[in-house]
Amino acid sequence: MTQAYHLAERVSLAGRNGFRTAARAELFVDVRRAEALPELLAMPYFRSAPLLVLGEGSNTLIVGDVPGAVVTIGVMERRVLASDERGVLLRAGAGERWDDVVAWSLALGCAGLENLVLIPGLAGAAPIQNIGAYGTEVGEFIETVEAWDRQRGALVRLGRSECAFGYRDSVFKRDPARWLVTAIELRLSRHHPARIGYPGLQEELAALGAGDAPRPSQIAEAVSRLRTRKLPNPALLPNVGSFFRNPVVPQEHARQLQEDESGMPAWATGDEPFRKLSAAWLIERAGWKGFREGDAGVSAQHALVLVNHGQASGAQMFELARRIADSVHARFGVWLEPEARIVGARWENRANAVGDLPA
Repeated sequence: MTQAYHLAERVSLAGRNGFRTAARAELFVDVRRAEALPELLAMPYFRSAPLLVLGEGSNTLIVGDVPGAVVTIGVMERRVLASDERGVLLRAGAGERWDDVVAWSLALGCAGLENLVLIPGLAGAAPIQNIGAYGTEVGEFIETVEAWDRQRGALVRLGRSECAFGYRDSVFKRDPARWLVTAIELRLSRHHPARIGYPGLQEELAALGAGDAPRPSQIAEAVSRLRTRKLPNPALLPNVGSFFRNPVVPQEHARQLQEDESGMPAWATGDEPFRKLSAAWLIERAGWKGFREGDAGVSAQHALVLVNHGQASGAQMFELARRIADSVHARFGVWLEPEARIVGARWENRANAVGDLPA
């Protein structure tokens, strides 16, 4: 039987954050079985020590050493809970790699997750961030999230509405110290409508000879090619993908910017008085694309991707991100907020703060 959990002191977190910055955990706990959580969290140490839940850290910037305990939920499980001619209900443990879950769903003849292929990280992190790409978000397909609720001291099951999914947001992200996600359950169709309206996706499908009704596997292949071409490989150049969210601004502000800035894109949000802007476009127009100072820089492939060229510290990456956001605000009057999770520092945009310290 798999060991329930493993504890180790003074563990390096360089391999547990996308930028691979140097940092250590006072105590590192790798949980392999959800039923071990009551025993583990009842230990005197966990009643008072700060606790940070961390997966692969593919979307995380760690600014310095982490006090207290870092807990990773490495529960490995893949099961088909129900299946009929319309679709399937899949269960994946939090420790499963997200891209493996997508490939599994495609192999089972399911549709829906194909636009989310090649997103790094673990399945347990998917609902926390409500990961999304190419017009699709995982929250659309999640039926249930199983998680340990530290407030109630119990393993609970939250339905989609209880997860309060938003743009790169969820109840789990808003209160990270409370929840330890152990598994997700996904309701997938065999005939989900293809979403291929994202810029560049139709052209990529045409190059693949996919025709007017592309299969989910063909859409996944097109998305993989786009991501590989547009984004630096984190295995070769450490990064966390898109560092900033696309900002949402009042419609009048967007209109004025479009008058002043030729070619600036803006999209409807579903909330009529507001428009979504491209953070990548704003950052590139502000002159940051391809910037490098020491080992901290911005990708020459995509302005939304900050990169560590070697030995940049978490503090240096944080400071670069801060400078970029200040520069964009000074030029466009738009505040950027991080999509990446920041551990060990607070992100201040005048009236708000984003980030967390272990608690």
